[in-house]
This record gives sequence, structure tokens and C-alpha cells, in this order.
Amino acid sequence: MNARFTNQVVVVTGAASGIGAVIARHFAEGGARLVLSDVDDKQLDTVARDIASSGHEKPTIKAGDLSKEEIAGALIRTAVDTHGTLDVLVNNAGGGIIKPFLEHTPDTLRTTIDRNLWTTVWCTWHAVPVMKEKGYGRVVNIGADSVRNGLWDHAAYNAAKGGVHAIATGLAREFAKDGITFNVVAPCIVNTPQVQKATLMSAQALQRFVDVVPMGRAGDMDEIASMVCYLASKEASFVTGQVISVNGGSTML
Repeated sequence: MNARFTNQVVVVTGAASGIGAVIARHFAEGGARLVLSDVDDKQLDTVARDIASSGHEKPTIKAGDLSKEEIAGALIRTAVDTHGTLDVLVNNAGGGIIKPFLEHTPDTLRTTIDRNLWTTVWCTWHAVPVMKEKGYGRVVNIGADSVRNGLWDHAAYNAAKGGVHAIATGLAREFAKDGITFNVVAPCIVNTPQVQKATLMSAQALQRFVDVVPMGRAGDMDEIASMVCYLASKEASFVTGQVISVNGGSTML
């Protein structure tokens, strides 16, 4: 085990599966004390148990809908009440409803914004005062490369993820002298369990999203998690307000 995050308290949202679960495991391997959240309480508990069975400290879990301000606040309070502080917040909770814009309904549009943008806004709003008081913090948002390259059927999703990108840049300037950095990791298509399942249903439909990637493949979840951990580390102290694509070259510069 490396000691990159020893004694640091790290909150990871959307941690019950996919990229969030892999991010959590990377932090556990770095010695972090984890607080994990997701709407899926049973799967969240499974992730926590798996991490503990690998010889790491068992994460604290706090399930709930983080698009609700009071639930997000309870998550951050749980981290502080349990561990006395908060060092890192990874806003990974999300999940888009990907479809042509005119096929959306008011409910699917609202759900897409809630899952991706409001979860980020409320968790950050509650976390930043804790970080500001201690003079240290790292906030890493999971954005989307589709904001930059305008993928088919992603307009509503991009509306939400574009806000996730934008809030990080604004907060980076606002809190630049408070020891807190704000950055975004923006993946292209990633080989998550959800993508694997969707591929079985319609491989041809998903292939067009791979075709825009010059490397010709989806990203691996570990590749996303590695960038998150770098931006969350002390060594990234002079990196703030950045949207860093992990995308196989699907957008450049």
C-alpha cells in the first residue's frame, strides 16, 4: 500500500458501482479513510465490504439522493462527525439519460440535471466551508468529454455536465488562496458495467461513440481513477480550475 492519502478523509459519491467504486478502491489503496455515498445502499455496502476484505479500513457509508440539499449536507456531516475533518471530495454521482433531445420528457430532463449537477452543487456547497476553515482541500468533479465534442444524443447530459465543469472553474478562482483546488476529470466513453450491458443490447449504436476516439477503444475505469487520485493529491497543489480529459484523444486541447 502506498501512503499517498494516509490519514486523509475522502468522500466519494456515486461509489456503489462503476467508476465510483474503482475510484474508492484506489483511494483505499492509498490509505485514505473513506466515506462513500450512493442511492443504492445494498450495493454501496457490498463495495465497502469488498474494500475491507482487501485489508483496508472499512469505509463509512451514507446512502441517499444527493440532489437533495439536506441529504448532501448529512453526508458531509457524517464525514466530519466520524473522522473529524474532510480533505477530499470526489463528485462522481451522476448518470445521464442519453437520448435525442426531443425524445426527452420533463422528467428525464430534470432527472439528468439532478443526478449530475445538483449532486455536485450541494455536496460542494457543504464541503467547502470545512475545507476553508482548515486551509486545505481537494474537490474533483467527474465531468464529460462530450461537453467538448458534442456527441450525438448528449445535449441534455451536456447541459448538466457543462455546469459541473463551470462550477469548478469559478470556485477555483474564488478559493485560490484558501488552499482548496477544484478540478474536473472529463472521460470519453468508459468500459463500465453499464456500457458493457448496453453493448450487448446495441453494439452498433455504441460503436459510434468509440469511433470518435483516435485510440479506437473505450477508456478503462482505472485510467479515470488514476487521474482523479492525482488531482486529489498534495502533489497537484498548483493545478486548479482545470478540465482534464481522459479520452484517448477524442478532443485535443
